[in-house]
Amino acid sequence: MSNYKLLIIGFVWPEPKSSAAGGRMMQLIDLFLKKKFKITYASPAKFSEHAENLEDLGIAQKQIQVNNSEFDEFLKEEQPTHVLFDRFMMEEQFGWRVSEHCPNAIRILDTEDLHFLRKARQQAYKDNQSFKKSYLYSDIAKREIASILRSDLSLIISKSEMKLLADQFRVSKNLLLYFPFLLKPLKDDDIKSLPNFEEREHFVSIGNFLHAPNWDKTLFLKEEIWPRIKKELPDAELHIYGAYTSQKVEQLHNIEQGFIIKGKAHDAIETISKSKVLLGPLRFGAGLKGKFIDAMQAGTPSITTTIGAEGLCGDLPWCGEIANTAEDIAQQAIFLYKMPKRWKIAQRNGFTIINKRFQRRVFVANFFKRLNRLEEHLMEHRQHNFIGQILMHHSTQSTKYMSLWIESKNKDAPK
Repeated sequence: MSNYKLLIIGFVWPEPKSSAAGGRMMQLIDLFLKKKFKITYASPAKFSEHAENLEDLGIAQKQIQVNNSEFDEFLKEEQPTHVLFDRFMMEEQFGWRVSEHCPNAIRILDTEDLHFLRKARQQAYKDNQSFKKSYLYSDIAKREIASILRSDLSLIISKSEMKLLADQFRVSKNLLLYFPFLLKPLKDDDIKSLPNFEEREHFVSIGNFLHAPNWDKTLFLKEEIWPRIKKELPDAELHIYGAYTSQKVEQLHNIEQGFIIKGKAHDAIETISKSKVLLGPLRFGAGLKGKFIDAMQAGTPSITTTIGAEGLCGDLPWCGEIANTAEDIAQQAIFLYKMPKRWKIAQRNGFTIINKRFQRRVFVANFFKRLNRLEEHLMEHRQHNFIGQILMHHSTQSTKYMSLWIESKNKDAPK
């Protein structure tokens, strides 16, 4: 595949140490590099000091702008054979330009998680209502599913999201590929090197604070869960880690209560491995939650909700406990913290989940098999997806002229 050129259009510059999304992007980049693709990473986002230096990996970096025809010239010069859109918003902004100037390029969408599902759950939570299917039928769902239909292949991180798209929205499985986190197997030596139960102390919680479910989770811990745990375990502390710690987060810091805001973790797995139990009581969200994958690799059992565990363990037992009320979450956390035998069983469950459900070699082989099929039968594939062709036609017409109007308006605006 040495003649292949991949253009990644990123929503942000990847920060693998700040978020699971950043780690996911680096996994995707790595698998294309191993197949000798020439890669360019372009993004309209501002560069971040925490971002990976992609040029060190031999990847060209390009700052681009929305609603700017300079991107068309860039595409004509670049002529990628494959384009990977990082989240549906990037396909919306740039997909019609790719279709127009590189019609034979294979268009891949990495959804990260289904944004419309996360937003629907968040809205139900805000409304203090049980989640109903009616919450799914939103404008953001129309936009995201239209983006999936316009793409040649969409990477879906969770089996539950695959089922939702196929069953609820009748999206053809020919357009979808289950593609979770890509992990190496945990070997005996890896496991033996981890701290044991007696060497660990305290609880830990982790997650990027720009992500709304993580901020809500931290409030839930502070207000309802941690006081219950602290009452039973007065010497225990809860260490809260996360990138982009704002003033509202830092105001929760209270040493007397043992609620310690630590800020960004330099190495998530190493940090989590020092604690006995990870607390991740997510009240809304979607996709796979990377914090629990990190915890399994760190050998740290976790307590979470049904939403937090979604898509991770399948039919296997969870690596800790699943509970949905503050009282139950606190009680299960206390039991796990105090009971070495129960803790060790939970830890082993985590190792099993990693080794049975997220093995890189299996998913990478399936991915490139699908890509090869697309390369050989792209025209036929697109003809079978006629609804996608209709959406691309109307998107190209409407989005194109709206974009050109905005560009013209920006040029005429006073400097």
